[in-house]
Amino acid sequence: MSDETTEPEDAPKKGGKKGLLIGLVLSLVLGGGGFFAAYSGMIPGTGGPEQVVKKPEITEAQPSFVPIDPMVISLGRGARNHLRFNAQLEVDPEKSDAVINAMPRILDVLNGYLRAVELAELEDPAALIRLRAQMLRRVQLVTGKGHVRDLLITEFVFT
Repeated sequence: MSDETTEPEDAPKKGGKKGLLIGLVLSLVLGGGGFFAAYSGMIPGTGGPEQVVKKPEITEAQPSFVPIDPMVISLGRGARNHLRFNAQLEVDPEKSDAVINAMPRILDVLNGYLRAVELAELEDPAALIRLRAQMLRRVQLVTGKGHVRDLLITEFVFT
């Protein structure tokens, strides 16, 4: 055995960091170029910043909304549960006066219907859709054909 120490030959160092840096720079440049091409409208079908989406023209008159007075309805025999209800009616603008004049009847119909609804149905999360359809139908019967388009519930709190 000799006292000579042999040093291993220097192995070539890997250039992984250099390749990673080149890949990162190229991806940033190509990504920026693609964004610019799409944003400026160079690519067909992407539009550009000057292309504005046009809203479809509505040929009908814009609806007006008639608010329904807020209602608090006691539910059940013990009257421990209450329903706080508020809504608006979507009506044709020329028929809004007729709907406003029929508001006492509308309130009466809604109050009577909501008091008759079972507590279990009010607790069901999917019940609001059915209740809304039933209330809209009753309001349309009271106001006459073509007066009320929709019933928009703005508050429905069951406590």
